[in-house]
Amino acid sequence: MADTGSPDAPPRVAALTVLPRGLVVVLGTTGLLVSVLALKELSGVVAPVLLALVLVIGVHPITGALRRRGVPQWLAVLITMIVAFAIIVGLALSLALAVAQLATVLPTYQGQFAALLTDTRRWLGTLGVGQEQLQSVLSQFDFGRLAGLVTELLTGLVGVLTDLVFIVFVVVFMGIDAATFSRRMEEAGESRSDMALAIGGFVRGTRSYLVVSTVFGVIIAVLDGILLVILDVPLPVLWALLAFVTNYIPNIGFIIGLVPPALLGLLTGGPKLMIFVIIGYCVLNFIFASVIQPKYISNSVNLSLTLTFLSVVFWSFVIGPIGAVLAVPLTLLAKALLVDADPGTRWMSGLLAGGSAPRTPTPAAVGTAPDAAPATALDTAPPATALDTAPPATALDTAPPTAEGPRDDVAPG
Repeated sequence: MADTGSPDAPPRVAALTVLPRGLVVVLGTTGLLVSVLALKELSGVVAPVLLALVLVIGVHPITGALRRRGVPQWLAVLITMIVAFAIIVGLALSLALAVAQLATVLPTYQGQFAALLTDTRRWLGTLGVGQEQLQSVLSQFDFGRLAGLVTELLTGLVGVLTDLVFIVFVVVFMGIDAATFSRRMEEAGESRSDMALAIGGFVRGTRSYLVVSTVFGVIIAVLDGILLVILDVPLPVLWALLAFVTNYIPNIGFIIGLVPPALLGLLTGGPKLMIFVIIGYCVLNFIFASVIQPKYISNSVNLSLTLTFLSVVFWSFVIGPIGAVLAVPLTLLAKALLVDADPGTRWMSGLLAGGSAPRTPTPAAVGTAPDAAPATALDTAPPATALDTAPPATALDTAPPTAEGPRDDVAPG
């Protein structure tokens, strides 16, 4: 009884409830691994839901734009859902057509690929490379295996998009809830402002990333298609579609979109045509994807190159090929929930940022401004005017010698 009422009791009880830092790290890592494995096991359900979430975030501004023009809310939501449905069906049909066309065209180039391997073996033999070494190395190259990465990516996207009924229902329900989401976020921000700000940052960053990536993806796809038509590379529309899809994949998307047309250029026109395709793709990608595009999304999507690359690998492992396309939005979501929502971990945002990231200017400004204001308004001004000069000169030094007279003179009057 005496211990509970003593001043030392609360710190003693609090100390018993605090876990060691090492144990916290172990428990957190274990929970993260279990969550990742659970997401991987449920990827057939999680992937369409995450795709629907990102899609609703991207098309939701249409509802607000229509509402500002006087359109009723139900009609604005309906039009937004129709747009989302058109995007899903259009992507599913185009990707399915691309996979079918790729499956029918690739076998026709098997002979050219075998002849290319024979010429390569002969050329390396003239350089003194042994035939056994050549056979062991070149036997690993298979035209179907080289194109398998593209086929797997496209078929994985088709596999997600073909579950249209489930995705449409999720998009419809999310779209209806999104109509009042802003008001509910304002209400939640009154009690959990940190979480509300984090979710708001995720939504703005995802929306900006989708808009910019879509616009530049269309531009790059059109220019790549025109380049392939000029160079007479087979299947230019298919490779333009692949360039559009891979534009959502950071860092390595350009390489995935370049390999198939460059390889077909090598088989149909030789090394010269392959070099032209590579140079054209590199020039277009450098101008738009490496110079112009980052200027539009760097403020809202400020992730380091290492983090974006690892996010592609991680989310592809967790939910399949669609994870490579949704890598940046999903990373922003994880960052908002695990880092930005907690003031104790918000300092990690600076470590995850890329380039010349702001070193958390908002906390710094908020932390230094109140300190600077008291230094000027309270520490310097009052001692110089109100306390040091005026009182000693008038109230304390001069008044006492004549205190009796003035007090008698003033009181009667």
